[in-house]
Amino acid sequence: MFTKEWLRAATIRAIKTAAQTAIATIGTTAVIYDVDWRLVGGTVALATLLSYLTSLAGLPEVDNDADRH
Repeated sequence: MFTKEWLRAATIRAIKTAAQTAIATIGTTAVIYDVDWRLVGGTVALATLLSYLTSLAGLPEVDNDADRH
């Protein structure tokens, strides 16, 4: 399951999740008050971790047919 292909796909997914989270968090905090970069960083780190954990359930980008045989 933990092949180079899986790691690459999970990392791409995590980077996309981190970017989306950063955009949302910066946008939300900028409207209310000055951007709290510690909050943004912590939120992005948590979202990245959760993305990797979610990827453990499977990635459609990775062909897992070899694991089933």
